[in-house]
Amino acid sequence: MAGTGAGTGLWSRGRRRLLTAFGVAAAAVALAACSSTSLNQFSEAQPAPQPQAVEPPPAPGTIGTGQIRVGLILPLSAPGNAGVAAQSMKNAAEMALAEFKQPNIQLLVNDDGGTPQGAAAAAQQALAGGAEIIVGPLFAQSVTAVGQVARSRGIPVIAFSTDSSVAAPGVHLLSFLPETDVKRIVDYAVSRGKRSFAALLPDNAYGTVVEAAFRQEVPRRGGRIVALEKYPVDPGRTAEAIKRVAQSASHADALFVPDDGTMVPNILQQLAADGVNLKRIQLLGTGLWADNPQLAGDKLADGGWYPAPDSAGFRSFATRYRARYGQDPVRTATLSYDAVALVAALVKTQGTQRFTEQVLTNSSGFAGIDGVFRFRNDGTNERGLAVLQIAPGAPRVISPPPKSFGSGT
Repeated sequence: MAGTGAGTGLWSRGRRRLLTAFGVAAAAVALAACSSTSLNQFSEAQPAPQPQAVEPPPAPGTIGTGQIRVGLILPLSAPGNAGVAAQSMKNAAEMALAEFKQPNIQLLVNDDGGTPQGAAAAAQQALAGGAEIIVGPLFAQSVTAVGQVARSRGIPVIAFSTDSSVAAPGVHLLSFLPETDVKRIVDYAVSRGKRSFAALLPDNAYGTVVEAAFRQEVPRRGGRIVALEKYPVDPGRTAEAIKRVAQSASHADALFVPDDGTMVPNILQQLAADGVNLKRIQLLGTGLWADNPQLAGDKLADGGWYPAPDSAGFRSFATRYRARYGQDPVRTATLSYDAVALVAALVKTQGTQRFTEQVLTNSSGFAGIDGVFRFRNDGTNERGLAVLQIAPGAPRVISPPPKSFGSGT
């Protein structure tokens, strides 16, 4: 995809060729896109593993006729929303190939059924079919299972789980990670003069990950945490934790509430009832706030800041997807599109080094539908996000997403 920069700086000629080739697949898509609550759901709705023996997965279908084989593992036969999302992501992968100019790859489509056992079997099948890289799967336990199979053969993986604990060298996550949200919003808040932070966090898996990142990022940027409380997921049992934070709110100039639109309005009402002046303290959230009608219409939330991709890229992608398939894509379909577009670009530009760790983790990164991203050596990723402010009518961008990654970051 198209990169920025000139001369012999960050975007070297070789890397520029790589990013430009990636841009061919994206066609006229802008380099930034919107977010929604589905992007940052840490607790994935994974079907429970079946206790009985897992049937061998069906023989893979194929997409494309190129020489380089790529495994695509998705929970196509999983029940409910998982199967719906998988089909949409498969469509997006097919669309990426259709929009790329003469891709020399063939996708081996494997169904993992939404279980780790099915994922391991699908990975074995992909490798038996000659796959040089695996794209997918979607769920955390399935990523672990695929990673174990792929690493034994030295095959890299680009997966979609939002659980960073399953990332590893050679197992790269292309998803939107909660840690990235925390870093972006804390960095921006500090840049705007916020130094003292209070936090109210949900007592669940997402809250645990966000808490660890928050405790790391605030002192890293020279700030201090004056209060931090976790509240039960049950809305009827939040009062005690909220009251404790309210008592310390006068010592904070920013309040971090990383939950979705179902909980945040109730929390803000209780804070106001406990005497917190929500116009004096800066409200901060994560990507769970994005495209959330409950927050958009909540006067107490007006002025709150949260990180998200910009919206142009997804709108263009969704328009083309609807024209091709006659329905809306799931929000995570862009991940599948970008993964396949990246693989096609690497095949076109990088020769026999196409899927090496050095190429996959280059510090310049890549530009996708949802903006710039790069893989870290530990398998996690970094994304360029905007910061938006809740305002009457519609949120507005107050800090645009970066178009490239700074040198040495």
